[in-house]
Amino acid sequence: MHPSFRTIDPAQLKPSELHPFLVGAIAPRPVAFASTISADGSVNLSPYSFFNAFGSNPPILVFSPANRVRDNSQKHTLQNVREVPEVVIHICDYAMVEQMSLASTEYEKGVNEFVKAGFTELPSQRVRPPRVAEAPAAFECVVEQIIELGQNNGAGNLIICRVVMAHFREDIVLPSGLGIDPFKLDAIARLGGDWYCRASGSSLFEVPKPNRSLGIGIDQLPAHIRNSDLLTGNNLGRLANIEQSALPTPEQVADFRQEPLVSYTMNKYRTDAPELRKQLTLLGQQFLAEGKLQEAWKTLLLAGE
Repeated sequence: MHPSFRTIDPAQLKPSELHPFLVGAIAPRPVAFASTISADGSVNLSPYSFFNAFGSNPPILVFSPANRVRDNSQKHTLQNVREVPEVVIHICDYAMVEQMSLASTEYEKGVNEFVKAGFTELPSQRVRPPRVAEAPAAFECVVEQIIELGQNNGAGNLIICRVVMAHFREDIVLPSGLGIDPFKLDAIARLGGDWYCRASGSSLFEVPKPNRSLGIGIDQLPAHIRNSDLLTGNNLGRLANIEQSALPTPEQVADFRQEPLVSYTMNKYRTDAPELRKQLTLLGQQFLAEGKLQEAWKTLLLAGE
């Protein structure tokens, strides 16, 4: 039975009523902690969660300081990049999230949020706005284009930025030197209301990329696996992301009967076929949780015998 849904027509709601649904559901969102500078040299620092990366060649970041919902006024960041089309976009970690949030306070134009939020200014190499010394990653950017998405309260203003220099704290770089260690980054992301999330510890998990192989697909799973009441959609997705040539052979499946956990289960429930299938399926699910795909496949194929 499918769940019930609340259906909303955006045209029938005020911006202030629609906004919490958008930011509450489209989450988590990375945060662009943007430093800018005005024509007269005043520095501004503010976080924006309408943000992401949109290309690597050229390296493009896009964020959107939306018009304020309450009065349709524009953010100081937007005003600054119109005067000086440069920005430094920082990625924030958990250690700085409270200070970052403080920088979102609507101080008067000209007030330096580096000072108010207690951050340290570092000179940038290619652009005029300064960097945040405490940030684990920073992207010096030139503003390529500003696209107004509307004139109304809450309308977005896409600031399309090209990265001209990037800085990464040494301890977050993988030993290979080719990428970022997510456990060391300890990144934060925005949810709705006052809520954030922290990308660390048990909240991090891996899903093998399908483009590394030609998975057989869920439609090719044996019926007793595909229609199982115990296996989840995630379980089926992992099982189906295997190439045909990598499936265990009948001989390998038969030999797997000697695996201690499998042997114990088959002996314990040998007189109760439905319960045996259930227990083997649960054991296969356990192997999946442990990242043992071949063992899971063998166990689940035995469950279908």
